[in-house]
Amino acid sequence: MGEAVAGADLVMMLAPDEVLGALYAGIEAQLKPGAALGFSHGLAVHFGQVLPRADLDAFLVAPKGPGTALRSLYTEGKGMVALWAVAQDATGNARGIALAYARAIGCARAGVMASSFAEECEADLFNEGAVVWGAVPEILIAGFDTLVEAGIAPEIAYMECVGELKLIAELIETRGIAGMREAISNTAELGAVLGGPRVINEHVRARMREVLDEVRSGRFARALRAEASEGYPRLKAARAQAHSLAVERARLSLES
Repeated sequence: MGEAVAGADLVMMLAPDEVLGALYAGIEAQLKPGAALGFSHGLAVHFGQVLPRADLDAFLVAPKGPGTALRSLYTEGKGMVALWAVAQDATGNARGIALAYARAIGCARAGVMASSFAEECEADLFNEGAVVWGAVPEILIAGFDTLVEAGIAPEIAYMECVGELKLIAELIETRGIAGMREAISNTAELGAVLGGPRVINEHVRARMREVLDEVRSGRFARALRAEASEGYPRLKAARAQAHSLAVERARLSLES
């Protein structure tokens, strides 16, 4: 493994977070003095799973979206917004290398924002657990189940609770939350005003703060490493459960 990086000026550490510690341990001795280590996420460095050698630069460029979308945008001549940060500037060139890399992968076309390994890591993990990837799917599932339990046809429940998500996401992206409210009907807006705060109340906000504390304390990073060492049992179970959900059967019914 070390032969692949011997002599390299820049080594991008783009493997899954939970394996980066072992990966770095396997290549550290072969990295030439003054080389640069690049990351797409701050977890491994921020939580001490990777401790870059003192003579190495260490930076991150974190595109705010999946790699498949990053590539698609690049081939279209567009870009994806990214965060950049420097954890270690041994040569004095880390900032320039980070920004050059961001430009090379197309992110500079959309914008790159200065951050830190800690800020990028904590914000990203919080979002994944408590907002977009964690809470939003659970709200969609709960809404679908509530309607179906009340006698609404599954296909109708799916279109109402899941199918409209893309529409509101696009409205918020182009007009902001305030602009989204102005674009929808008075009926929809009043429903949002009366219903939203009852669902996302102080109890939910307290649970969100718990998720953030779990991230900042390092408990999540330790849980990730434990999950990997055990062969990802919780992730495998969650994936299987997701395929068995009634909301998934409704989606497939609409697509058939």
